[in-house]
Amino acid sequence: MPGTQNDTNPPVIAGLLLAAGGGRRLGGRPKALLTHRGRPLVEHGARALREGGCGPVRVVLGAAAQEVRSRAALPGSALVDNPRWAEGMGSSLRAGLASLADTDAAAVVVLLVDQPGIGAAAVARVVGAYRTPDSLVAASYDGTRGHPVLFGARRWAEIAADAEGDRGARAYLRAHESEIVRVECGDVARAYDIDTEEDLSHLE
Repeated sequence: MPGTQNDTNPPVIAGLLLAAGGGRRLGGRPKALLTHRGRPLVEHGARALREGGCGPVRVVLGAAAQEVRSRAALPGSALVDNPRWAEGMGSSLRAGLASLADTDAAAVVVLLVDQPGIGAAAVARVVGAYRTPDSLVAASYDGTRGHPVLFGARRWAEIAADAEGDRGARAYLRAHESEIVRVECGDVARAYDIDTEEDLSHLE
């Protein structure tokens, strides 16, 4: 059962990388396979979660899943196929949370594959703000809430039920805004997205 653990051990904080998108606004190039610093983008996100203190790590794949499996080196990560990826981010969030249901994770940190400016330092700060399986934590950039986001395990069922289309957990977070612990990360990360052709200039 999620969130169940021995009080003498540190909490298990899982990592979840949403990497299923097809890159519709990028001419159909799956974001997971965009090249950043010589490697597929999906590798950077998975590494940020691992090095930021998350484990187990799940990577949700959708568009070009087989190509991602063959081209990306993702040690220490379990890959989760989302056959309904075209429905939007909500389906990937549900698939990722479902894949963690049989673990003892007390919380999960969610990161998006198209934000390579967010690395292990920001993940570690969000992980460090965990307190209980009811925790709700988000990175903040000059006062603006962003990713990564931490969801305590007791919140997963409600978040999954609310995750539809492309909104992911946005509606849930808005409804629980007053409960979110914000952790400033603007000094250690850049929260840009790779959404359009112009955004590709952020890749190195």
